[in-house]
Amino acid sequence: MNLVEFESVTKRYRLGEVEITALDAVNFAVRRGDFVAITGPSGSGKTTMLNLIGCLDSPSSGEIRVSGRPVSSLDDHALDQLRSRTYGIIFQNFNLVPVLTALENVMLPLHLHKISQEERRMRACAALAAVGLTRFADFRPDQLSGGQRQRVAVARALVTEPKLILADEPTASLDTPSALSLVELMKELNTERRVTFVFSTHDQRLLQHVSRVVELRDGKLSADRPTAGDKADTSVLPSKDSEVA
Repeated sequence: MNLVEFESVTKRYRLGEVEITALDAVNFAVRRGDFVAITGPSGSGKTTMLNLIGCLDSPSSGEIRVSGRPVSSLDDHALDQLRSRTYGIIFQNFNLVPVLTALENVMLPLHLHKISQEERRMRACAALAAVGLTRFADFRPDQLSGGQRQRVAVARALVTEPKLILADEPTASLDTPSALSLVELMKELNTERRVTFVFSTHDQRLLQHVSRVVELRDGKLSADRPTAGDKADTSVLPSKDSEVA
């Protein structure tokens, strides 16, 4: 079963007297284990598509199904539960709370789950270990590099054990070594842990390593093709340990 399915999904917005079609009759599916890049020029509908995949917005027409269930059948409470348990989100600008440590930032999403403080801490520690930041657990964001802050954001997305992680331009704020290190980390999580990723990007550094590229043009799906990204040579990428040292 697909994790997410779009059936003729259209999204329109009103801007004053003008109606804008951000997505136009898009058919699309996310499978478990996918490593998908959504690409296209600015204004093509990439962020709109991510918001619809993550149930942060609703379509003007068409149907979205998550694990086979139509999203339109869910009330607000059920949607909140679906979002908190199905998705992890990585923001372009990290969105970390500056007064909290890395560990405390990673623990934040777990406050919506009915688990003990001890278990929240244990799971957050495990998520930080997965991204190579165990020894930085007590550091605040302003004590971390850009690449390290983005890794904290990845750990925060992982900590709820989501079925799907969404990211909007995850490498846009990073220098090349940090961007390539993040690509390596995401690919490792995808191949070794079967974490499903869908992200928007213009970054050719990232597109070289994905296994599937979806192209949008003027709100329409212009291409959806597999790539050789899963066979890409990652020997030139810096390791997790070298990036965070």
